[in-house]
Amino acid sequence: MKMLAKKFRWYMLLIVAVIGLFSFKVGDNYFEIAKNLELYASVFREINTYYVDGIDAGKLNKKAIDEMLKTLDPYTNFISEAEAEDFRYQMTGQYGGVGSQIGMKDDYIVITDPYEGYPAYKADLRAGDLIINVDGKDIKGKSTSDVSKLLKGQAGTAIKLVIKRNGKEIPKTITREEIKVKNVPYSGLINPETGYIKLTGFTQEAGKEVRDALVALKKQGIKQVILDLRGNPGGLLNEAVNIVNVFVPQGQQVVFTKGKVSEWDKSYETTMGATDPVIPVAVLVSRGSASASEIVSGTIQDLDRGIVIGQRSFGKGLVQSTRPLNYNTQIKITTAKYYTPSGRCIQALDYSHRNEDGSVGSVPDSLKKEFKTKNGRKVYDGGGIDPDIKVELKPYAQITQSLLAKQVIFDFATEYRNTHDSIAQPKTFMLTQADFEAFKKLAETKELDYSTQTEKSLEELKKKAEQEKYFEAIKASYDKMKAQLKQDKQADLDKNKEEIIALLEEEIVKRYYFQKGKIEASFSHDLEIKEALSVFANSERYKQIISGPVASKK
Repeated sequence: MKMLAKKFRWYMLLIVAVIGLFSFKVGDNYFEIAKNLELYASVFREINTYYVDGIDAGKLNKKAIDEMLKTLDPYTNFISEAEAEDFRYQMTGQYGGVGSQIGMKDDYIVITDPYEGYPAYKADLRAGDLIINVDGKDIKGKSTSDVSKLLKGQAGTAIKLVIKRNGKEIPKTITREEIKVKNVPYSGLINPETGYIKLTGFTQEAGKEVRDALVALKKQGIKQVILDLRGNPGGLLNEAVNIVNVFVPQGQQVVFTKGKVSEWDKSYETTMGATDPVIPVAVLVSRGSASASEIVSGTIQDLDRGIVIGQRSFGKGLVQSTRPLNYNTQIKITTAKYYTPSGRCIQALDYSHRNEDGSVGSVPDSLKKEFKTKNGRKVYDGGGIDPDIKVELKPYAQITQSLLAKQVIFDFATEYRNTHDSIAQPKTFMLTQADFEAFKKLAETKELDYSTQTEKSLEELKKKAEQEKYFEAIKASYDKMKAQLKQDKQADLDKNKEEIIALLEEEIVKRYYFQKGKIEASFSHDLEIKEALSVFANSERYKQIISGPVASKK
């Protein structure tokens, strides 16, 4: 034990000594770092030697590193050896597994979205199937992350599942494959003149996938295209450049970065000829569009190459670089900020100036600067990409939110798939009134726990009446109103039929035609797509939006 402790002390002191020698050569700031590393090593040594119980050194060190990095920004992360596979998936979109999204339902894991063409799909796993056993192990109570690890594995290896569908237990043997989640899960025609490309990620070959999609759509005769970046959290910066290059000619600056270290001051330009430099483009963004999505939409806007439609984007203008560490670990560290061609940085939160409670605030309007697009339109930094056409999204009704939270819509789609072998094509499929009545009956069996504002006011009235000793006098009226409101909850299903039907149709279509079908089923009621089609139908309006004051003065 003494020998082990001695070796531990010698090892830690050696590290500090080496860093210390390096520190004096580089500068005073590194001396401060060396001093604190020595202090950290001392604390670690004392805990290891004297703490009453045994310690898990790796776990303790990981916690210390994670807590340290939390004081910087959410994107600077330590990646342990155990997390390397998940990180690889984030960068490449590839992993070994069965190819399906999963979720929680009661005490079990449920299949929510099998990927078309992959092992889960080939084995006829369906959305709504409960996984109750994996390789002979009962998984009741296991988390999604626990089961995900069991499902993943080396391509070519087999896994045995027992699923429950429609009350029956069904054994399945599935051979894992290398899964490559596409950046473009769907591209197709909204109408004969309008192409649509859905981009969900920026992993390797995202630019090629967008380019290939546009080429295929042009062969079908499109005259305009919608690029959908809604909810896309970003990814590889170079792929953002490649995607812009699909619409912008060679040699155009797309983004430049600036960091504390001069090696991160870089400019990224398009390197190839554009697939189509003139086709009208509408880029759809949402609050969930971040990072590389904002590079693409911001550059398209800055160059007046197309119009941006939707809601203000997330506002992540920070660049991360991955650097290798010892023992097969890595650190993903924020090294720079990125700027679109007009010179604006769209970073919305100021992580360098934290409040006393550790929170951070948005960049104040007084500090936001004005920039100009290629045609002289005004754009601003410090708050994401502001769309050229804003579309305000109406939140779901309370009953709809409850239906989603209680998985009633999901359950109805499962029952529908179990009782209908086929349905019409996604663009034409419609639920009947009889289907909706069946859904209402299912909803009646669920506890939809939401309170209307009227119910809340009624409860407040009861409390005040009880405090003032008046409740007994109004109790009969109170009970009558409460019963009436309960009946009105059933009427809420009819009041919000349109939005509920839209969600039901998408979920049901997904059971037969997967993600591609769900996207096509959404076309008829998608507000941003409707706005894009409206602008495309009025070519003068489109030109007016992107022309700016330059054209108006001519």
